[in-house]
Order: sequence, then C-alpha cells, then structure tokens
Amino acid sequence: MPELPEVEVVRRGLAEHVVGRVVDSVTVKHPRSVRRHLPGGGDLAARLAGRRVDSAQRRGKFLWLTFDEPDLSLVVHLGMSGQMLVQTADAPLEKHAHIIAKLDTGAQLRFVDQRTFGGWQLADLVEVDGTLVPEPVAHIARDPLDPLVDDELTVAAMRAKNSEIKRVLLDQTVVSGVGNIYADEALWRAKLHGERVAAKLTRPVLRGLLGEVRTVMTEALSAGGTSFDALYVNVNGQSGYFERSLNAYGRESEACRRCGAPMIREKFMNRSSFSCPRCQPRPRN
Repeated sequence: MPELPEVEVVRRGLAEHVVGRVVDSVTVKHPRSVRRHLPGGGDLAARLAGRRVDSAQRRGKFLWLTFDEPDLSLVVHLGMSGQMLVQTADAPLEKHAHIIAKLDTGAQLRFVDQRTFGGWQLADLVEVDGTLVPEPVAHIARDPLDPLVDDELTVAAMRAKNSEIKRVLLDQTVVSGVGNIYADEALWRAKLHGERVAAKLTRPVLRGLLGEVRTVMTEALSAGGTSFDALYVNVNGQSGYFERSLNAYGRESEACRRCGAPMIREKFMNRSSFSCPRCQPRPRN
C-alpha cells in the first residue's frame, strides 16, 4: 500500500485536476473494485452522477473526495497497485481500468488497478476531533504532516504500547501514514532498532523519532511532488522517486551512510526490516 507521501502526491493531483468538476457518469467494469460498497456498483454510479467534486482530502494513507451533497464522500482504497488517472476521452483505455468517471470537462477519471486489491467506496462523513472524515477512516490517527496533530498526545500513545517501536509506527491508530519503508528510514535516522520496546523509550527519544518521521516524509514528498503532469496523477504504490535518497530500506549488505558498517535485513511482521547493526544495536532483552 502506498505510504503518506505517495498518497499526498495523488491528493494534490486530484485537487488540481478533478476538484470543481462535475461527474457526468460512472461506469464500473470490475465488481471487485466496488466490493467495499455493499449496495453495489449500480448504486455507486447513480449516487455520483451529477455530483460536483468539492475537495480531495487525506489522512495518513487514506484518500477521499467530498461532493456538493452534504456528508457524502468517496473513499479511494489504492491497495497495492491502484492508480487514479486523469485522461482525455480519446486516450487508449488501460487494460486494468476498472472504474471510469466521465467529467463535465470531457476528461475521464480512471481507477486502474492491476491486482484489484483496491477500489471505491461511498461513505458518510462523521466528525472526529472536530474534523469530518469518512466513517471507515474514523479510527485512523492524525498523521505527522497534519497541522492539527498533537505531538505530545502521539508520544503518549506510543509510550502506552508495550510492543516493538516499529510495530507501533505501523499502527495506524497511533500515528498514521507510516509504512515499512518510512518506518525503517525514520528508525535509521533516530539510531533506534525497530525491536526496541516503545514503553521503555523516553519521551524525548520518541519526540525525536516522531520528528524524523516528519522530516523523511517531507523530503520524500518534496522529491515526488512534481511526478504528475496535466493529465496524469501518479500513484504507483512504489517509492522509486525517492529511492536514491533511501538510507536504510533495501540496502542490505551496502555500507551504512553514517558509519560504513554493512546494513542488514531482518524479518519482522512478515516483512523485511533494514538497519545498521552498529548505529542501531538490537535490544539486549
């Protein structure tokens, strides 16, 4: 699943090219892409037709559109391979274009998803901490780039977890937007091994780690913020645009950019974790 910087790139593209447009019609070509919308594709298409897109919003990895109908939102689940492409009507249809929304400009918003793990879902907006979010997103914590995030509350939530700090970073109910890549990057910058127990870390250490999460995501977003043009909204679910700047993720056996020790890869939660054995020593117990 794309992490916060990739999803924010998509949100910005939608804000520029889709917000303010009216949805003329929607065609659902694959039922799996609307499986989360229990009333079905026909209902989704009927409810979106004639609606004007008012905003493109995001919390962590979660993306949604709002409309001129109060309390209505379209949650976009990107899954592993979902893309939101804005194309001209005469552009060749992508092989895995599963949902097509025709806009009043003549352009098309296409949901392309090769692996069909993603999809669209209509949901009611609900108020959480003074902010309206779709009901399926109500349990998700604010992310580090949210101007309303409270770092002290986030640090307290992290310290309340008697589990590995990397597991805590990946817990979207504690701090949202962080996935495997940026967790490894932030931990490397903070000189912390991912298996350190969150509850045993001091508040200053956790504040520092949260700051590193914010910094690496800001840098990644800056590197990927111009990756779409007038007719393309980039969301390939990969971090290739930031690959040259990665200090930890995917660098097994390569020299640590800080101390020169060979980086190592370890299994963690059915994933791979990358770290420096010298800069990020494993916890003793």
